[in-house]
Amino acid sequence: MTLAIIGGTSIRFSSLPPLKEKIISTPYGKSKVLSGDVIILQRHQGDVPPHRINHCANLAALAILGIDRIIAFSSSGSLKRGITPGSVVIPSDFISLFDIPSTHDHSISHVMPQMSARLCKELASEFPSAQSGGVYIQTRGPRIETVAEVRALAGVADIVGMTLASEATLACELGMEFAAVCTVDNYANGISDDVMSWEQVIETTKKFSERTREMIVTIIERFG
Repeated sequence: MTLAIIGGTSIRFSSLPPLKEKIISTPYGKSKVLSGDVIILQRHQGDVPPHRINHCANLAALAILGIDRIIAFSSSGSLKRGITPGSVVIPSDFISLFDIPSTHDHSISHVMPQMSARLCKELASEFPSAQSGGVYIQTRGPRIETVAEVRALAGVADIVGMTLASEATLACELGMEFAAVCTVDNYANGISDDVMSWEQVIETTKKFSERTREMIVTIIERFG
């Protein structure tokens, strides 16, 4: 068993295959995983807000289980009018400049953080309707970005979220391939003429929950 799927808001409302809960102890704390044909890890571990997620424990738990490939589902906001809510993006790169977690707190080590080109290509082949490529930028959360912040972020990235870059960075440190499927659940603040809200995000997530479930099943069948 070498594949893990990480999920958050985007798979919260999707029915998952039969899974057994396991608690994994790591040097960074405990993490709960769901074990079946693949390992599924819910990043929020219940209702933990994005800025308090113990990413080190979550990724260390997957490493302890022998995982070497990770595909993460992430709910994202669009920074471009052309990337509409309800679309899917397979990002090829990411930005995170602040609050970056690391497993190398007690040693000097420089790791090249990157998406797996191989996994990204395979995902793009499986899901041809998704936008292949693009930049994901991570903000700290839990608050939504201001209109001025979104204007600045839109100059360097295509979608925005609060978790994915931390996971990708740690996966690279731990020697695991990493790729992501980003469901676009809203326009970022100020991109659309409408006023965005959390209720709007949840509504879009629920609307496309069956598609997300089908994508998870496809990944389990083709990559597991």
